[in-house]
Amino acid sequence: MWGGEARVRAEDGRLWTEATGARQAVRDAAGVRGGTGRGRIRRVIVDSALYRDGRRTDGPADLSQALSEARATGDAFLWVGLHEPTHAEFDHVTAEFALHPLAVEDALKAHQRPKLEVYDDSLFAVLKPVVYEPESDRVSSGELMVFMGDSFVVTVRHGEGAPLAAVRKRLEADPEVLRHGPTAVLYAVSDAIVDHYIDVAGELQVDLEELEADVFAPTGGKAGNTAERIYTAKRQVLEFRRASGPLAGPMSRLTAGTVPFVNEHSQPFFRDVNDHLTRANEQVEGLDRLLSDVLSAHLAQMGVRQNDDMRKISAWAAMAAVPTMVAGIYGMNFDHMPELHWEWSYPAVIVLMVGTVFGLYRLFKRRGWM
Repeated sequence: MWGGEARVRAEDGRLWTEATGARQAVRDAAGVRGGTGRGRIRRVIVDSALYRDGRRTDGPADLSQALSEARATGDAFLWVGLHEPTHAEFDHVTAEFALHPLAVEDALKAHQRPKLEVYDDSLFAVLKPVVYEPESDRVSSGELMVFMGDSFVVTVRHGEGAPLAAVRKRLEADPEVLRHGPTAVLYAVSDAIVDHYIDVAGELQVDLEELEADVFAPTGGKAGNTAERIYTAKRQVLEFRRASGPLAGPMSRLTAGTVPFVNEHSQPFFRDVNDHLTRANEQVEGLDRLLSDVLSAHLAQMGVRQNDDMRKISAWAAMAAVPTMVAGIYGMNFDHMPELHWEWSYPAVIVLMVGTVFGLYRLFKRRGWM
């Protein structure tokens, strides 16, 4: 699997790896599993490599042999990357690296908050990458678990967000950073995720500006879905905060340099990540406050608009009440109503009604009710 292109396939109930012309058996649970309904096979172990002195090297295909070699040399470590393994598929990795069962349970079940836990033989970190979907203006989050020991790193990814191929490639291009061992992987993964937080916050800022333009436009956000859009945006910000907010505690611990299995010279690197995380958290908190203000402004506009509508309705009702009242009085058919027999009584009543209605119209118009 190391030092060449690998093709993994199932054969006779066992998993085989063909690399650089050599074929070595790998335990059943460590390779691939059935893919989608179309019968496509995909790898559970996305990539696996042995790094010595900051450079990727050829190594044994068997995880146990590769780990033993890394521990024997002292200047090497093994990095195994997995994508959504099942219990059976992860059993092999768990046994080889002696991972704590509680951490393994968290890694397999997912749906964890960002955290950092220290066990006897390893360090366990949970990170939540976020992805902005421009087609739907939605924010979705995945999960990335990192097991780190003296000479190994195991990354377990859930969801399609934050693929680690680019992170691995960037690290392999910088041997000086990779010489820090497993700590370099934890730093690079954290840095990539936090930097993407800032990018997603920028996209949400653009959405917020569009909402503000709609709400404070001359039409006053009359579109029926404005409130729904604001609420949806707040949901996206909440999803973002669930990913970035809890990560502040673990990053502070890594910055302090008191966490086992972490290189003592890595503090400046994690301090830089922590600074970016603080910036991202401040941005998302600002977005949440602004969205609350925009929602309040929209609701206030709706209230003002309803008051305007009620004033107009009241004005029209008042103008209609005057002729109704006059017509009602003269429609009561009393015997003794002298004006009914006047020659000019009908024109006088019509003039009275029209004049009164016109006077009310001018009054309401002057006061802005019409």
